[in-house]
Amino acid sequence: MNDQEQAYLDLLAHVMAHGVERGDRTGTGTRSIFGAQLRFDLRRGFPLITTKRVFFKGIAVELLWLLKGDTNTRFLKEHGVGIWDQWATEDGDLGPIYGAQWRTWRTPDGNVIDQIAEVVQQIRERPESRRHLVTAWNPAVLPDERIGPQQNVEAGHAALASCHAMFQFYVAGGRLSCALFQRSSDLAVGGPFNIAQYSLLTHLIADQCDLGVADFIWMIGDAHIYLNQFGAVKEQLSRQPTHFPTLRLRRKPDTVFDYSLNDFVLEGYNPAASIKIPVAV
Repeated sequence: MNDQEQAYLDLLAHVMAHGVERGDRTGTGTRSIFGAQLRFDLRRGFPLITTKRVFFKGIAVELLWLLKGDTNTRFLKEHGVGIWDQWATEDGDLGPIYGAQWRTWRTPDGNVIDQIAEVVQQIRERPESRRHLVTAWNPAVLPDERIGPQQNVEAGHAALASCHAMFQFYVAGGRLSCALFQRSSDLAVGGPFNIAQYSLLTHLIADQCDLGVADFIWMIGDAHIYLNQFGAVKEQLSRQPTHFPTLRLRRKPDTVFDYSLNDFVLEGYNPAASIKIPVAV
C-alpha cells in the first residue's frame, strides 16, 4: 500500500466530510478547512498521484517556464501546455506572476534579485543556513479582486495572486528537503500538480548542489474542494493507490536553468484512468 498517497486521499476525504462551505473568488463555492500538512519521502519514489493520471509533462514544462522567469504563455503553448491560458491576455501576458518574483524581484532602488540563483549559491556555500527561502508573495503586485485577471495585467499587476507563496530548503546528512507553504490549494486539481512540481524542483536543486533528496513537506492554509468537484473526488476516493514511480535525471547541466524536458525520465508510472475534474476560473 502507498501510505504517502493514502495520506493525500485521507485529506480529500476529511475536507469532504468535515470542511466548511464557503464562498470564493470564482463564485463556484468550496468546502474548506484551514491548515493541513503532508510529508513525502522522496527516497521512496516520486510522488505523482496514481489514483488518476496526472499530466507530468505539464508539471515539468511549467516548472521549466517558471525557472526561466517567464510570464508569457508562449513557451507553454509551444510545448502543448495550456494550463494558464484562461488567465492570460490575448498576447499571452500574465503580469508579474511566479517567474518574475523568483528570478527578477524588483527592489526599491531599481535593481533585481534572482532568488533562485541566490538560494542555489547559498545551499552550496552555507548548507546549514536557515535562510534558504524563496518567496513569490509580493504585496506590491497583487491583483485587485474586483476586476478580472486580464484587466489586472493591463494595470501592471499579476493575473492571479500566488497560491504557492513561499518555500524553504533544508540540508542534513547530505540530503535536501523542501517545505512549501501554500496559502490556497484546489486540492483535487492543483494539489497533485503542486506536490509533483515542488518534488521535481527539489530533485533539480539537489542535483545542482551534489546532494541527495529527502522530504517534500506540503503545508496548506486554505485547503479546499470546489462544490462542482465532489462527484469526481468521490470517484478518485474509490480507487486504491499503487506505488509511486521513480524519477531519473539524464544529465546535470551547468545551471538549474538549463534543464530540458528530455532530461526527466519517469519510470514505473502506472496510474488509474484520468478523471475529468472541473477547474474554477
